[in-house]
Amino acid sequence: MPKPLFAALLLLATLQISSPPALAAEAGIALKADSLRAEPYADAKTVGSFVKNEKLQILGKQGAWLKVKTAKTTGWVRLLSVKRGTSTATGSTSGALSVASGRAGTGQVVATTGVRGLSEQDLKSAKFSEEQINKLESQTLSASQGKQFADAGGLKTIKFNDLPAPQGAK
Repeated sequence: MPKPLFAALLLLATLQISSPPALAAEAGIALKADSLRAEPYADAKTVGSFVKNEKLQILGKQGAWLKVKTAKTTGWVRLLSVKRGTSTATGSTSGALSVASGRAGTGQVVATTGVRGLSEQDLKSAKFSEEQINKLESQTLSASQGKQFADAGGLKTIKFNDLPAPQGAK
């Protein structure tokens, strides 16, 4: 089976859009420094923060947000800021939990991540499977494995200057 098709099927098997079960408390690690919010909305009050590689305890999930506990406080953070488990050795910047949909604020804005190629019906009929999430995350490669793959394919690193800062909007 082609890898993109396998990945899409595995993704479909792990998604659940309506009323996902609460996650059991589990270990996580911060992929980047971020703020903790009082509620799972981008415009909610900031109640704390954490730094990259800080160990977190994942207490629950709502849409594209995780409720986490740090050594100092508890709050909500976007899925993309946390990796399940306690290791960053893979060099990954996201895990299977980053595939989600949910409100991005207190308005009716909805943020969707990682669902290209799946129909609305596919998403509505998907079921959560912890086993399939673990299987998906086991496919994560390290940075050195990625470099080996790129080298084998003849891919070259191209360095370029950052884009200039945008001029003031008029």
